[in-house]
Amino acid sequence: MRNRNLLISLIIFFSGALIMVYEIAGSRVLGPYLGTSVFVWTALIGIIMGSLSIGYWLGGKLSVKTDGLKGLAIILSLAALFITITAIANNYILIRLAKYVPLIRLRTIVASIILFAPASIFLGMVLPFSIRIIIEKIKNAGSRTGNLYALSTTGSIAGTFAAGFFLLPDFGFLNVIFGIAILLLLLSSILIWMIANKTLILVPGFVLLTTGFFWFKAYSESPGYIDTDTEYNRVLIYETTDKATGRPVKILKVNDETSSAMFTDNDDGLAFEVLKYYHLVRHFVPGFEHCLMIGGSGYAFPKDYLKKYPDATLDVVEIDPGLTALAKKHFNLPDDPDLNIIHADGRIFLNKNEQRYDAVFMDAYKSILTIPFQLTTKEAVQKIYNSLNEGGAVFANVISALEPAKSEFLVAELATYKSVFPQVLTFAVQYPNPTPEQKSYFQNIMIVGIKSQMVPSFVSQDSVLNSFLAHKVGITIPENTEILTDEYAPVEFLSGKNLK
Repeated sequence: MRNRNLLISLIIFFSGALIMVYEIAGSRVLGPYLGTSVFVWTALIGIIMGSLSIGYWLGGKLSVKTDGLKGLAIILSLAALFITITAIANNYILIRLAKYVPLIRLRTIVASIILFAPASIFLGMVLPFSIRIIIEKIKNAGSRTGNLYALSTTGSIAGTFAAGFFLLPDFGFLNVIFGIAILLLLLSSILIWMIANKTLILVPGFVLLTTGFFWFKAYSESPGYIDTDTEYNRVLIYETTDKATGRPVKILKVNDETSSAMFTDNDDGLAFEVLKYYHLVRHFVPGFEHCLMIGGSGYAFPKDYLKKYPDATLDVVEIDPGLTALAKKHFNLPDDPDLNIIHADGRIFLNKNEQRYDAVFMDAYKSILTIPFQLTTKEAVQKIYNSLNEGGAVFANVISALEPAKSEFLVAELATYKSVFPQVLTFAVQYPNPTPEQKSYFQNIMIVGIKSQMVPSFVSQDSVLNSFLAHKVGITIPENTEILTDEYAPVEFLSGKNLK
């Protein structure tokens, strides 16, 4: 009896832990296709919590009608089976959802239901089945139930910290998900061994073979790309052909954002057009010597900066050390005394910064259209302003349409910059003179804030810079536009309102 109750207690603890590991790993599953925005986390947490509730209810109903130990063993095996399905079918399902489900919010909900609800329902059934097995006397029911819920919650806390601090960065999301399935099957097999049911062992045995086969298959195949996890992101690296030039290019994709690229035939320039607009620093801040970039990713622009400006230095603030390591290994990032890399959150760096720079380049993104909100607010822009020398400038990359109905975040961000900088300019990289249809297309918009009252020239002797300056666009800011602040910055809501 004591051994049985000890085993059930371990199952309760581990099921609580594995639920949270599964949920946190889920963000890495969805990231490359849906991003890691508040929409994704809302759908993922909501669906898993709802599924657990169904599992609690259903488990309570079934626990009084079936053999407790036998039923619990089957539940654990079925949870492992559906977790395995999450691991092997996520790419197939998410690619098709992106194609056939148009709205991002609906897509995140459907994806979460298909990939995470079945396993979560079975994991939710574990607790009521376990309580039914352990509790034998009604007079002790309240105390014992409270203890078991506390044990499950303790497991959830342990799983949360283990997943975020150790498992995902050290082993990657795929190993973690398969590992969850294997551990559940191990617990199921121990239960079956305890009740000495030789036939029932076929259930976890079948699931174990299935899990093992697909786990081996996932690593024995050569997919032609690198799929890895860092402390902060799921990262894909692959080679393809650049559509604009026809040249071979290596892509760095961070979650759902194509974050950086490098030509592989000759690493001699910038593959992304928007990065070239940072070179407007030569026009607006002639004679610059020391600059700052927030957001390194694949370090495409920092490499180009070092080549073009050998007498200048650059500090790069990148929150993810894993991206820096990948840039050194796969994207030719050199060790250069003129490049100072600081691994920190961009806003935290700005809050503490006491240096002065000639220019600041902003290129930090958390998903395909979304800048981390703490870098968009008036308080953040004021920190940028304070970090600039007189006559310096900030160059901020924003992705937006020019159509008023689809540019609410851009307009709010412009209003925020204008509340701090004497002069704020905008340059449309892809469509400076858009047709009515092109106004609805999302494109890169370069915001330039200048710390000077002097009106700059928009003509350059440099033909390349002159072509960039010709992309200047005027954007109307309505009088009732709210400035983004640390207290109120609905960045993801504004950016995602019209995202399909």
